[in-house]
Amino acid sequence: MKFAGLAAVAALLAFAVGWSFPGWLLVVLTVAIAAFFRDPVRTSPGGDGLLLSPADGLISQITQVELPRQLIGEGALAPGSATRISVFMSVFDVHINRTPVAGTIKRVAYVPGRFVNADLDKASDENERQYLVVEAADGTRVGFTQIAGLVARRIVSFVREGAIVGTGQRIGLIRFGSRVDIFLPAGYRPCVLKGQRAVAGETILAVRDGGALVAGARQ
Repeated sequence: MKFAGLAAVAALLAFAVGWSFPGWLLVVLTVAIAAFFRDPVRTSPGGDGLLLSPADGLISQITQVELPRQLIGEGALAPGSATRISVFMSVFDVHINRTPVAGTIKRVAYVPGRFVNADLDKASDENERQYLVVEAADGTRVGFTQIAGLVARRIVSFVREGAIVGTGQRIGLIRFGSRVDIFLPAGYRPCVLKGQRAVAGETILAVRDGGALVAGARQ
């Protein structure tokens, strides 16, 4: 929240020297920044064969694609195609990202790039992005990607390779508008629709045949 603090200090200084209009603008900016960096507590459903949304936002795409090469290789995913679900975050959404499944972080790969509109399909290949693979206790590996957007200028990671994460645990954030893609493992089917809104750590994006819902965790 240091950005909100800096804006608040600037607002106080503006009022102190008699700059009323700039002061009120800085007050509005302070509130907007505080809202952007909010981090609400979520209750994550737990169970076998469930994949939760890694981000708040709009389900903008559900499509079949070839897996990105950054998610392929030893300790990561096997080559091939997968169903990709894209969640687009506007500047008004919570930007804390969460892991879709409990397990071990097997890969974290950062790729610098451009800052085109994250809602465009080419953003998956051209924008600044970070790839992650998490391996569940049953050996299932799930790949997902944090993608910077038109205004976003930094992807912040909270985890490293080898970290143990719980379902819905915070794994990072993307500043100021962005997107997260998740690639479904074989045997999983989407249970959301394009145009639906998702809540990070709570909305079930996909289920495996035979998957079962059990008690969740609040965090």
